[in-house]
Amino acid sequence: MASINVKCPELVLSQFADTGTYAKVITKLHNLMPLEVLMPDTASVKGQGTKLYNLIKETFRSVTFTAVMRKYFNEKKGLEYIQQLCVPEFSTVLMEVQTKYYCLASASALVKYFEFVQNSIYAPKSLKVIFTGSEQTAMIDAISAVNLELVVNHRDHRSKHTLFGVLNYTKTAGGERRLRSNILEPLLDVVTINSRLDTIQELLQNEELFFGLKNAIAHFLDIDDLLSALVQVPKQETVAVAEAKITQVIQLKHILELVPSLKVMLSHSKTALLEAYYNSLEDSRFNSILDQIKSLINDDTSYTKGSLTMRTQKCYAVRPNVSEFLDIARRAYTEVVDDIAGLVTQLGEKYGLPLRTSFSKTRGFFIQMRLEGGVLPGGTLPEEFIKVTRQKNNYGFTTVDLMKLNDHCEEALKDIFHMSYVVVSRLLSDIYEHIHCLYKLSDAVSMLDMLLSLAHACTVSDYVRPEFTDTLAIKQGRHPILERISGQQPISNDSCISEGSNFVIITGPNMSGKSTYLKQVALCQIMAQIGSFLPAEYASVRIADQIFTRIGVDDDFETNSSTFMVEMKEVSYIIHNASAKSLIIIDELGRGTSPEEGIGICHSVCEFLINLKAFTLFATHYLELCQLQTLYPNVENQHMQVQHVRTEDGRAERVVYTYQLTRGHSEERNYGIRAAEITSLPSDIIQEAKTVAATVGQKLWAKHYSDPATVRQKAVYRLATRLLQTARNSRLDPESLRHFLKGLKRQYEAEIQSAAESVENEE
Repeated sequence: MASINVKCPELVLSQFADTGTYAKVITKLHNLMPLEVLMPDTASVKGQGTKLYNLIKETFRSVTFTAVMRKYFNEKKGLEYIQQLCVPEFSTVLMEVQTKYYCLASASALVKYFEFVQNSIYAPKSLKVIFTGSEQTAMIDAISAVNLELVVNHRDHRSKHTLFGVLNYTKTAGGERRLRSNILEPLLDVVTINSRLDTIQELLQNEELFFGLKNAIAHFLDIDDLLSALVQVPKQETVAVAEAKITQVIQLKHILELVPSLKVMLSHSKTALLEAYYNSLEDSRFNSILDQIKSLINDDTSYTKGSLTMRTQKCYAVRPNVSEFLDIARRAYTEVVDDIAGLVTQLGEKYGLPLRTSFSKTRGFFIQMRLEGGVLPGGTLPEEFIKVTRQKNNYGFTTVDLMKLNDHCEEALKDIFHMSYVVVSRLLSDIYEHIHCLYKLSDAVSMLDMLLSLAHACTVSDYVRPEFTDTLAIKQGRHPILERISGQQPISNDSCISEGSNFVIITGPNMSGKSTYLKQVALCQIMAQIGSFLPAEYASVRIADQIFTRIGVDDDFETNSSTFMVEMKEVSYIIHNASAKSLIIIDELGRGTSPEEGIGICHSVCEFLINLKAFTLFATHYLELCQLQTLYPNVENQHMQVQHVRTEDGRAERVVYTYQLTRGHSEERNYGIRAAEITSLPSDIIQEAKTVAATVGQKLWAKHYSDPATVRQKAVYRLATRLLQTARNSRLDPESLRHFLKGLKRQYEAEIQSAAESVENEE
């Protein structure tokens, strides 16, 4: 795959491993949010279309799909394009992609099509070319991203109640894009993650640095967008093109003038990442580009908002005496503007009205009038005032003479822009030689903006820095999105998944908080891997190479799939792609079929995942699955506690949800019937349901039993994994370590003793 973002001057080449390729392509497309997808005509419009083509068409129904002739997918041409366009500092990418046939072929078609659509070509040696394999970031498939509400809220697509909404305090468009892409593709490298965490820690401890950097970053424009426009050389010169290029140079001047203040703030930093960005901004080429710009552009020319102000800035941007004809055109423009002001003054005196000159992009110069009393003298406007608009007491209009002067003004302006464009084009061709430093600036600003945003999120709530080990251990963890929605601390829960108990079965009634807890763990995992602090008192995280979720679904009418078929597809994807380093979240599998079949499928899926050794949280209503703990030493049962409280009259019993996770399996039976009791179903129907459920339950429910050998084996396994964890992660001094190991020994002996006693009792 090759992709270009029109807002960012990057050509990104991607290649995917053989396993789960189609799903990875779909996930990548979801993350990119494409406007248009290109494919060879031989794979699409000719014949029935390939499987991948049909899959993309079904998944991205609103995206424009374009079939490109197969001959444009040319790997030799692709390599030539990359050699011509790639900024020298990024040229190592050539070593990575020169044998990647499909990447180069895709790049060839994409660059050719992009230049055709944009009606411009990229300047030589101006493009950032990146190759990304699928192993550099954690994989979160598109379904999981939707289930976890990472960037889009289920109920309201405009809502900010998402993980992105919780963490997004960015000030620039580049920072926002970076945060979004990191959430969808978290990091795998612990060194990089810890460097981000070090930076956030420094920002939280140094208020002056935090607020100083935040203020410096807030003044930057979208550097990526500007660079994307700068490196494109138009095929045709028009007034619009000329005006746009002049604007871009003014914006570039504005951005470069902000670099010194950003460097001053970074000079106070101590962490490696901030020091690295400070050193990258020490590049002399920033001053070199700014000096080149200032040699031709006026010092007082600046980027401002407001159509007339910006128009004036563009008109007088180029220094005087650079072009004699340009100076003449500007004098003509000034005279016309003075004539317009004089005409409006004369009309005001003639009719005794409070007239003033105004300007808009659509109307050009026009006359504006505000009447405080709201009553026109004489009741109507003079006849020579035409094209009248009114909004409350504000009137807008023009005259025939003013329209003629506007035409003269536009003609003069066209001449100014064309002549200024000649100067600016010459300037830009010199700037292209130093373009790499602008990419470094873009990288620094977007990363700093994202880290400041993550630090800001810590100040809004009580977050803690995670550490990275071989165990997922979170003390008093909270759901970050739920915390934002409620505006107060939700119920917190501990989480612990290790090699010794990597498969956790969670039971509990409907509405007891199982699904919320599952999502909470996955969201905390993602936050840790992007370099964010977590909503908890303590957090230890194991890096996950992939994060999978299978959370309750409904029938999919578009693909004519039942709930059960959707469930099976999602589980099949997990089974084929998960590894021992994955985090897997499964909620209520098997609901779409009969209880017997559901239990059977769940049992076999569980056994596969137990042997895989991935960290798995498996929430279920099938209490029969809790027996897996007696068969496998790495399975642990946990449940959501509920309390049964009698009403004041003592006649009825109601369920109180604690939302607290506790060890052991749930003793609650017939969750659905309890939920039905709250509704208006007749009592005789409820009673009959209880009777039938009790009869069926007796047949399905089997007695827990473990032979002594299995129990001993489980105790040995747990002791062994705890000793391995201690050996890998312990930072205890010798005396403390001795006490800890004695405790492990006592715990092991107690487990063996308890098991022996339970077996004797059963006998």
